[in-house]
Amino acid sequence: MCADRLTDPKATRIFLTSVDRPNEDKMSESTKTRILEAARERLLADGYAAVSTRGVADQAEVPLSQIHYHFGSKDELILALLRSENEKALDRQREMFLSQIPLWKRWDLACDFFDEDIESGYVRVLMEMTAAGWSSESIRKEINVIYGDWSGLLTEIASEAQAKGMNFGGMDPVHVSALISAAFIGAEALILSDMESDLVPFREALRRLGEEIRRAEEAI
Repeated sequence: MCADRLTDPKATRIFLTSVDRPNEDKMSESTKTRILEAARERLLADGYAAVSTRGVADQAEVPLSQIHYHFGSKDELILALLRSENEKALDRQREMFLSQIPLWKRWDLACDFFDEDIESGYVRVLMEMTAAGWSSESIRKEINVIYGDWSGLLTEIASEAQAKGMNFGGMDPVHVSALISAAFIGAEALILSDMESDLVPFREALRRLGEEIRRAEEAI
């Protein structure tokens, strides 16, 4: 019976498929990673409006059909890229903000991350997709989820600070979160537009706010 099974073409085919599938899965993930990296490069180089699935496929050196197979469309491809980038940034920020170091030190680290995210291209990806969301409902919904995640984290931190005695001048944590979000997002957009100067020092202003947080925290 064993000899018959080994020489039976169908049995051999089943055997090979079960062995090869893990390698196929690895190859599939590798292809997806290459496509996402290529999409990131093209987005940063060309901007969202000029990105094409053909251009991404050429950059990744894969058949165009692979992009449609793994992602379906240009929008879904770029959204997958944004989700991947945002997940890493949010995990990093959440770990830092939920640590037990003083709040003003956490703010200072957030400013460091702010600089890193601009340099890495993450902020450019986010801003490109935010703008695309003005004319695309599906993208707008995804962007709202992403900003909601960040706002939720900031509200949690503001609530913690308020519980420890931080005075927000009558504002609720959700209002504090909204203002902080607006400050960072606005600074990101204007810095990318090359509007930062000695007259409008966005990064320095954010750092100075950290000093005010330190004074408020030390007064508790």
